[in-house]
Amino acid sequence: MKVEKISDLIDWTRALHQQLAERMADGSTHHEQEMAKLLLSYLADHEKALAKMIDGFEQRADSKALNTWVYDYLEHKPIELHRSSNAPFAEMDFDEICKSMFDVHNQAIDLYRELHGRVDIPEAKELLQALLDMEEHETMRLAQQTNRMRDM
Repeated sequence: MKVEKISDLIDWTRALHQQLAERMADGSTHHEQEMAKLLLSYLADHEKALAKMIDGFEQRADSKALNTWVYDYLEHKPIELHRSSNAPFAEMDFDEICKSMFDVHNQAIDLYRELHGRVDIPEAKELLQALLDMEEHETMRLAQQTNRMRDM
């Protein structure tokens, strides 16, 4: 998908979270370790919820913000789902799953930060800040939940 406007970025981010959810759900059905299955199932549900949250941002966002062109600001490399590991989730252990998932979320956070620092339109800056805040909050929440699961 070519990202030219903030609305494209939102669509692309939603699709990224949905794709991550699907891969994790698939991994949970094929994994042999019970804790990893539980983790993947939880993360898949969380990623689906994130995709819905992002959809809500697009529904409520100011049209001026959504139509802001970002292609001039995008020097950022595309987010890679398996940058930290090429193995499918069904073959990863608990820590590898967490590392891969946090890597994707941190790439999204870095992208939103970069764009937020470059755009000049107040409505676009506000929308990007809201998306950045959501990604950071949800990543911290995931960190807490995965640490609790690890402690079990």
